[in-house]
Amino acid sequence: MTVFRRAMLACVVAAAALPAAAAAQDSLTLGHAIELAQGEGRAGVAARATRDAARFRDDAFGARYMPQLSIGGTLPRYNRAIIPVLQPDGTTLFRSQNQTEAELSATITQRLPTGGDFFISSSLATLQVSGTQSLRTWSSTPVSFGIRQQIFRPNTYKLDRREQPVRNEVAERSYFEAMENIALDVTSKFFDAYSARSTLANAETNAAVNDTLYRLNEGRFQVGKIGENDLLQSELAVLRARNAVDGARLEFDRAMAALRLALDLPVDAPVELVVPVEVPGFSIDTALAVSQALANRSTVSQVRLRELQAERAVGAARLENGFGATVQASLGFNATASEFDFAYRNLLEARQATVSVEIPLIQWGARSGEVRAAEAELERTESEGELALEQVEQEAHFAARQLLQARRGLALSAKADTVAAKRFEVAYNRYVIGKIDIDNLYVAQAEKDQALSQYVQALRAHWLAYYRLRQLTLYDFSEGHPIR
Repeated sequence: MTVFRRAMLACVVAAAALPAAAAAQDSLTLGHAIELAQGEGRAGVAARATRDAARFRDDAFGARYMPQLSIGGTLPRYNRAIIPVLQPDGTTLFRSQNQTEAELSATITQRLPTGGDFFISSSLATLQVSGTQSLRTWSSTPVSFGIRQQIFRPNTYKLDRREQPVRNEVAERSYFEAMENIALDVTSKFFDAYSARSTLANAETNAAVNDTLYRLNEGRFQVGKIGENDLLQSELAVLRARNAVDGARLEFDRAMAALRLALDLPVDAPVELVVPVEVPGFSIDTALAVSQALANRSTVSQVRLRELQAERAVGAARLENGFGATVQASLGFNATASEFDFAYRNLLEARQATVSVEIPLIQWGARSGEVRAAEAELERTESEGELALEQVEQEAHFAARQLLQARRGLALSAKADTVAAKRFEVAYNRYVIGKIDIDNLYVAQAEKDQALSQYVQALRAHWLAYYRLRQLTLYDFSEGHPIR
C-alpha cells in the first residue's frame, strides 16, 4: 500500500468518528433527517399547528350554520328611586319606589339559505314594585316563531359557503407546501454538513500527505536532490494544510449545529451522515410537472379565493348602497298574570310584522364610484391571478428541467472526481520516485480537491432540485401520485 493510500485511509477513518470518536454514532440518512424535521422539528410542529387551526376554523364555520341555542336574561335588575306619580285629581306627587325586574329567554336560531334567520323563542319575565302602590306581575311567551330577512342585500350565507371550501383547500395545500419547504431546508443543511465533513476529511488527508512529503523532501534536501526553494514550498504547503484543517473543522461544527437545530436534536447528539449516492431513476416529464403544479399548488386556490372575494366586493358595492328592505315577522302566544301559576294559562295570540326600507336619494355618485372601484379591483385581481398561474407553470417547467440538468451534472462530476483522485495518486507516486517536480504534484492535488468539491456540490444540487420539484408540484414523481 502506498503512502498516499495509507494517509487517505487513516484520515477517512478519523473523519468518520467526528465529532466524538469515543461515542457510538447514530446513522442519519437524508430521508430520516427529513422525517425528523417534519415530525419533531419546530418548523414541522408549527406547520401542523397552522393546519390544525385552519381545520378547527372550518369546523367552527360549519357549526355556525347549524341550529344555535342560546339562553339570556336579566337576573335581576333592581332600581330604587323617587319617581313622579300621577294622582287621580291630575296632580303629580313624588313617591319612593323599589322596583325589581327579572327576565329569562331561550332562543333557537337557524341560518337560512336565503341569508335570513329563522328563530324559535320562549321567555318569562316578572316585575315587582314596592312602595305605596306595590304589585307583582308575571309575563310569559311560551313559544314564538319568527323570521328575519334582508331584501336586495348581499346573501352572506351563500357567499360564505362558496368561499369556505376554497379557503380550507388553501390551508391544506399550504400545509403540504410547508412540509416540502422543510424537506428542502433540511436537504440544504444536510448537504452543508456533508460538504463540511468531506472538506474536513480531505483537508486532513492533504495535511497528512503534505506532512509526509515534507519529511521526504527534508531527506532529499539533505542529500542535495532538491533545492531549498522546493523544501520551503513543501513546508508552506504543510502550514496551509494544517490551517485548512482548523477552518474545515470549524465549518463542520457549525454545519452540524445547524442540522441538529433543524432536527431538534440535542447539541451533543452524535450523528453520522449517510449520504444517498444512488439517485431516483424516474423519468421527468415537464408537461406532467406543469399539470400537477396547476392541480395541487396552493397558489391556484389562492387565486380562486381572491377572485371570489373580489366578486363579492363588487356585489356588495352594488347592493349595500342601493334600495334595501328588512322583513321581520313573528307569531306566538303570550299571557300575563299576577301569580306564576297562572302565567301560562289563558294564552293569547301574539303577532308582529315589520317591514323597514332604506331608499337612498342623493349620494353624489358615491355608489357608482364604489362600484367602479370594486370592478377595477376585480380586474386587477384577475390579471394578477393569470400572472400567478403562468408563474406556477414556469416554475414547475424549469424545476423539472433543472432536475434533469442536475442529474447529468452529477454523473459528470462523479466521473471527474474519480479521474482527479486517480491522477493525484499517480502524480504522488511519480513524485516519490522523482519522475515529476513538486509543482505538478500540487497542481494535481488542487485539481483533486476541486473535483471532490464539485462532486459534493453536484450531489447537493441534485437533491435540492429533486425536493424543489416536489415543492413546486406537490407531486411525488418516484411514487407517481400527488403528495398527501
